[in-house]
Amino acid sequence: MKQRTSETPPEAGSARRRLLDTATRLFYEGGIHAVGIDRIIAEAGVAKATFYNHFPSKDDLVVAYLEEIDRLGRAAVASLHKQPPRKMILAIMGRISEAVTAGGWRGCPFLNAAAEYPDPASPVRQAINARRVWYHNSLENLLKEDGDPAPSVTASLLVALSDGLLESAYLDDAESVPALVCEAVTRLLDRR
Repeated sequence: MKQRTSETPPEAGSARRRLLDTATRLFYEGGIHAVGIDRIIAEAGVAKATFYNHFPSKDDLVVAYLEEIDRLGRAAVASLHKQPPRKMILAIMGRISEAVTAGGWRGCPFLNAAAEYPDPASPVRQAINARRVWYHNSLENLLKEDGDPAPSVTASLLVALSDGLLESAYLDDAESVPALVCEAVTRLLDRR
């Protein structure tokens, strides 16, 4: 499998970019296993040989899709203005509100992919795990800076809260999520 780090985005305008953009849209709209390679190739307007030149297998494409979403999420967090740790946590968690209320929300792409790839040793699950580790560690570091007495536990609770809010927004009322994010994070952080 060709490896690409989440810090190296594919070239804009290339066949690889078209394949990745098309797969991103189709995977999110219809599910990964429900979308075939032939459909992605047709909608991206590339030859089958071009697809396999960039992605030796569908799983390679799925990993690239998840790494791209991860890269964009990390960049969005990095672009947040530096604030005190608690405000940074609220800003990071507030990104959930932005995502779910923007329209077309169909659940967290990482959780959706995890549901389709149950083997924790698969490259897809490893890409998902890398995202989750980064997210947990980012929150944990902010919690340490904020003086949390159990930053790893609190970070785990925030990750679980994030998962629940992301799915609740798809299953219930996405418009209720911003208030829930603020209330839940405040209650969790104020408990000490």
